[in-house]
Amino acid sequence: MKKISVSLSGHQTSISMESEFIECLHDIAKAENKSIASIITEIDSNRTPDTNLSSAIRIWILNKIKNK
Repeated sequence: MKKISVSLSGHQTSISMESEFIECLHDIAKAENKSIASIITEIDSNRTPDTNLSSAIRIWILNKIKNK
C-alpha cells in the first residue's frame, strides 16, 4: 500500500491504495494533461456518499482502462 496526499475542498486528505493503482492514476493524469488532485476531486464529487474514496478511485481507473 502506498499513500498519496491531496487537498479536497480545502482539506488535506491521504488516500491509501496499491502502488499499481497509483501508477495508473499518474499515467492517466499525464495522458489527460490533468493534475492528480483535479482527477480525485472529480471522482470525489461524483461518488455516492456510501462509497469509500479509495474504492471509487480504483473503480474509476478500472473503467478508464476498460474503455480505452
